[in-house]
Amino acid sequence: MAPNTNTEISSSPMDPFTLALSAQRELLTATTEPLSKFSVAPERADQMASVDVGQTPSEVVYTENKLELLHYEPRTETQSDVPILVVYALINKPFILDLQPDRSVIRRLLEAGHDVYLIDWNEPSRLDSVLTLDDYVNRYIANCVDEVCERSGQESINLLGYCMGGTMATMYTAINPDSVNALGLMAAGLCFDNTGGVLEQWGDEEYYDPSDVTEAYGNVPAEMLDVGFALMDPVSNFVSKYLRLYDNIENEDFVENFARMERWLSEGIDVPGTTYVQFLEDIYQDNKLYENELVIGDEAVDLAEIDMPVLQIIGKYDHLVPASASTPFNDVVASEDVSVIESPTGHIGLSVSGSAHEAVWPDVSQWFHDRSDPEPTDETEETTTETPDRDDAAISIDVEAAGEHDEETDAEETADESNELQSIEGIGGTYASRLQDAGIETIADLKATDVETAAEAAQVSASRIERWLDTID
Repeated sequence: MAPNTNTEISSSPMDPFTLALSAQRELLTATTEPLSKFSVAPERADQMASVDVGQTPSEVVYTENKLELLHYEPRTETQSDVPILVVYALINKPFILDLQPDRSVIRRLLEAGHDVYLIDWNEPSRLDSVLTLDDYVNRYIANCVDEVCERSGQESINLLGYCMGGTMATMYTAINPDSVNALGLMAAGLCFDNTGGVLEQWGDEEYYDPSDVTEAYGNVPAEMLDVGFALMDPVSNFVSKYLRLYDNIENEDFVENFARMERWLSEGIDVPGTTYVQFLEDIYQDNKLYENELVIGDEAVDLAEIDMPVLQIIGKYDHLVPASASTPFNDVVASEDVSVIESPTGHIGLSVSGSAHEAVWPDVSQWFHDRSDPEPTDETEETTTETPDRDDAAISIDVEAAGEHDEETDAEETADESNELQSIEGIGGTYASRLQDAGIETIADLKATDVETAAEAAQVSASRIERWLDTID
């Protein structure tokens, strides 16, 4: 029989010569790859130590206690008349929203022609442990909104709240609805009724008393929060990410991105003790915001007052604040213009993932334009028409809400024919039109009408009618 010359046989592991050569190659690869990585490790360590964050130019235009109100330099020739005030969380530093130029929420908004402000809370001192939600919502946020309104010449502005900042922005909006043109909520915890979030489970009153921490420390230490968040996904946070760093140590861009995220994760800030206890007990454990039972200071947080456009920006894989802790809120506010944008990312991915910057933030920017600019652009009309319904889409804008917005614009044009009611602070074209449809056409008519009747006609709360009347007395 002729000898078999098949190459598969000649390269078989049974061939001692081929086996030796293969083993030699594998040994060489296994040896040289770590040596190559080790050779660039010192350079990468220096790179990680000096990485820049928060590079979008801004100036501090207002300060109070520790907080700084930042105003970002525009990146377009013209900007929307109605500015956006970003209300950040009390946990970690806000540069996650401006992590690097190509993954900066702040830059996306600026590049879309928005005028952007941001509240940077900074590190609280031990004296700040007595600060309450009343201080943060009714004093700090309120004063920042007043400052932005004064600087922009607007009676109401847009709010965009992130995480805990979104929850506080919601509280402020319910108490001061006339100051908010549109409310954007990004990964905001609003409903905690067995929604499945890890934070809700860990903070359950059956297992956890937040006062135990504040009695021991005053403020809640950032280190405790950092470890707690990391333990929610220990394999990823303590093992996998370092393996990925090792595998990509020669990739300069990867190392820079990794370093920026690690810097944000490691530079946590303490949370004022009293506010922490209030937030855990009232929002997480008792679900008072969603149940419309929350009182801050002397102010009731009435969800019936939230009748302006509302946008929910949620991460499909957010294990901190799952969609089930956000979207049920849309059904209990008074607004008829409620939209949802869902991204296939997690809690932090909403800010920094490439997919979010490609698909989410252009839609968010357009949503604010649609509800801020006098006339919708052709591009706006095309975008809202082609987007699927909220219930069926991964990224969705409510088409019916967009139509209602157009109806409001028409109503404003009709109401312009009689501006007497609109001279009252807080009454715009929509409210004036509703009142006129009910036969309340003048200020005298409004004064003569029963508060409850006027409230039903305008589709607002009785307390809102009383505030309008107070401004003309």
